[in-house]
Amino acid sequence: MIRTSRRLADGREILYFDAQPVPREASDTRDLPAVATRSQLRYDALLDEWVVVASHRQTRTFLPPADECPLCPSTPGRPTEIPEADYQVVVFENRFPSLATGVERDVPAHVEGAPLAEVRPGFGRCEVVCFTSEHDGSFARLGADRARLVVDVWAERTAELSAVDGVEQVFCFENHGEEIGVTLSHPHGQIYAYPFLTPRVGKVLASVRRHREATGRDLFADVVEAESTGPRVVAANDRWTAFVPAAARWPYEVQFFPLRRVADVPELDDADRDAFVDVYLDVLGRFARRFDTPMPYIASWNQAPRSGRDEWWLHLQLFSLRRAPGKLKYLAGSESGQGAFITDTNPEDVAAALRAVVTA
Repeated sequence: MIRTSRRLADGREILYFDAQPVPREASDTRDLPAVATRSQLRYDALLDEWVVVASHRQTRTFLPPADECPLCPSTPGRPTEIPEADYQVVVFENRFPSLATGVERDVPAHVEGAPLAEVRPGFGRCEVVCFTSEHDGSFARLGADRARLVVDVWAERTAELSAVDGVEQVFCFENHGEEIGVTLSHPHGQIYAYPFLTPRVGKVLASVRRHREATGRDLFADVVEAESTGPRVVAANDRWTAFVPAAARWPYEVQFFPLRRVADVPELDDADRDAFVDVYLDVLGRFARRFDTPMPYIASWNQAPRSGRDEWWLHLQLFSLRRAPGKLKYLAGSESGQGAFITDTNPEDVAAALRAVVTA
């Protein structure tokens, strides 16, 4: 993999990743204002969680027509976020970031009138990852070679961002489909470098520690061992297993675990990465063909945080809120109000239905 670093007109970094040498000399000709990030972190004392307040994002680009897509390559007379006329995989700093390294550091100690609501600068980094220059493509249709390049990019970015002082956790993810809330339809994902431990990772770590204290065993290992041969397996090979979790929250949900413990994507070796691509593209194809139209989904890498790295087991969640043709699962009163999920589907039935999908 070959990395080429350049700068956009407003100073943001853009990185080109290519499988073979490609000259990358195009410059950004746009007249862009400097990026102004006013994010803050505010502490919710009742839930023991941090909330990112990023009100400047209200003006971000929203569902432009295809001929105005900012993630397509630049063409004569229409410069975009990517100055080159073509690309393989591109990563650049988000123009409307929730978190940024150059954020305003002079913030009050707490929210006015709320002494328990501590305030911190919205430090971190938000990156956009473009998987292909083809506007009408999708990850499911990338092919093995391009998908493998994306995995290598996830690994490279995770390693670099994890080394930044003040970053606690690196989160690679893809939002796919307008129903999910995607504002740009071009095939892309994102990477967030958080300065705090996210609620999900913190809760999982607490469960891992309780399980070890109670049984002397590793919770991740026990889950992988049980699910790797169970009735909820959707796809597998000699290095990965993909299964519907027994207590799935989402109508369609699959978790991908490597069969050996690694903390994050950078720790996957070449054979692990190739094997992941095989299983992942298989399951994405099943998601695309399960109903009359491809399912919207979120793909979410769960990587080790800085604190707790030795206890973590890398895994990916792939889930959709579509429960049936033309029907979505809405997070209404119980889910949004109390965080108590009520599922509309049976995990064993979902696994069987996905296995039955004809992908060829």
